[in-house]
Amino acid sequence: EVGEPFKEEKAVAKYLRFNCPTKSTNMMGHRVDYFIASKAVDCLLDSKWAKAKKGEEALFTTRESVVDYCNRLLKKQFFHRALKVMKMKPDKDTKKEKEKGKAESGKEEEKKSKKESGKDEKTKKEKEKEKKKDGEKDECKKDDTPGTPKKKETKRKFKLEPHEDQVFLDGNEVYVWIYDPVHFKTFAMGLVLVIAVIAATLFPLWPAEMRVGVYYLSVGAGCFVASILLLAVARCILFLIIWLITGGRHHFWFLPNLTADVGFIDSFRPLYTHEYKGPKADLKKEEKAESKKQQKYDSEEKSDSEKKEEEDGKTEVTRNSGTDGSGGERHSDTDSDRREDDRSQHSSGNGNDFEMITKEELEQQTDEGDCEEEEEEDTESGPSHGKS
Repeated sequence: EVGEPFKEEKAVAKYLRFNCPTKSTNMMGHRVDYFIASKAVDCLLDSKWAKAKKGEEALFTTRESVVDYCNRLLKKQFFHRALKVMKMKPDKDTKKEKEKGKAESGKEEEKKSKKESGKDEKTKKEKEKEKKKDGEKDECKKDDTPGTPKKKETKRKFKLEPHEDQVFLDGNEVYVWIYDPVHFKTFAMGLVLVIAVIAATLFPLWPAEMRVGVYYLSVGAGCFVASILLLAVARCILFLIIWLITGGRHHFWFLPNLTADVGFIDSFRPLYTHEYKGPKADLKKEEKAESKKQQKYDSEEKSDSEKKEEEDGKTEVTRNSGTDGSGGERHSDTDSDRREDDRSQHSSGNGNDFEMITKEELEQQTDEGDCEEEEEEDTESGPSHGKS
C-alpha cells in the first residue's frame, strides 16, 4: 500500500511534467505522453532542488539520488514504465521479398550461362559495370554538394505496452505519464473566456456610455470587413478589364497580397504589381538564354585557346633549344636565298633570259678568277721544279 503524495513530491512531479521533453504516441488505443529516463534525470539535476539552500542540503546531489526519488514517484503512480515494441512488416511485403529473391537467383543463373557462352559478352558486361561505377561516383558527388537535398531517413514505427517490472532505471527506458495537471496558462485563458461570455450576456445591464461605445466599435469593425471584401472584388474586376483590353499581355494586380496568407501589414504591401507577357517578353527570354549559351561557348573556347597557346609555347622552347648551334648556317642560307630572289626579280622585270648582276658580284667573280689562275701557275711550276 502506497500513501498519498506529499506537497514536495507533487511540486517535483509538476516541474518534471512541464520541463522534461516529452513525446506523444498511442498505447492500448489511447493517446499518451512519454519521456526518457536519462532526460528526466538531467532535468532534475538542473532544477532548484539540486542547489543547496542556507542551512539545508540539496535534495538531488547525484544521479543515483534522482533515480531513488523517481522510484518513489513511480510507486505513487505519477508515471509507469512501458516497453517499446517495434512494428513488423506485413506478410505481403515478405512475400514480395521472396519473389524478388527468386527472380534475382534466376537472373544470376542466366548470367552464368551467358558468361560461359563467349568472351565478347564478358567484355560488354565489364564495360557496363565500369559505367555503373562511374554513375555511382557521379551520384555520390552530387549528394556531397551542399546545394543538393538529402534523402529523408525512414523512421521505424513502434508501439508501447505496459512493462512487467515497474522500476525506474537511468538510461533509454520509456515511462508514460499518468499525472496530468492543468497548466497555469490554460487555466488563465479559460477564466478570461468565461468572464467574457458572462459579460456579453449581461450587455443590457451595462451603462449607456459603454453600450454606445461598443455599438460604434461593432459598426466600425463591420465597415472594415466590408471594405476589404469590396477591395478584393474590385481588384479582380480591374485585373480582368486590363487583361481584356490588352489581350492578355498586361497583368496588373492592385494589392496582390490582400487575400494571401500573410500578416495584417504585409497584406497591404506592395501596392501593386505589373507583368508584361507579350511577344517581346518571350524574345527577351530567348535572348537571355542565347547570351548565356554564348558565354558558356566563349569560356570553353578561351580554355581551349589557352591550352593551345601553352602547347605552342612548349614546342617553341624545344625548337629554340635545338636550333641554337645551327644559327650561323641558317643565316647564310637565308642570305643566299635572298640574293637568288633578287636575281630572279631582275630577270623577270627585264623580260630577257640573262640575269642582271651587280658590280659587287662582278668584282667577286673577277677576284675568284685571278685566284684560280694563280693556283694553276703554281701547279705548273711545281712539276718543272721536280724535273730539274
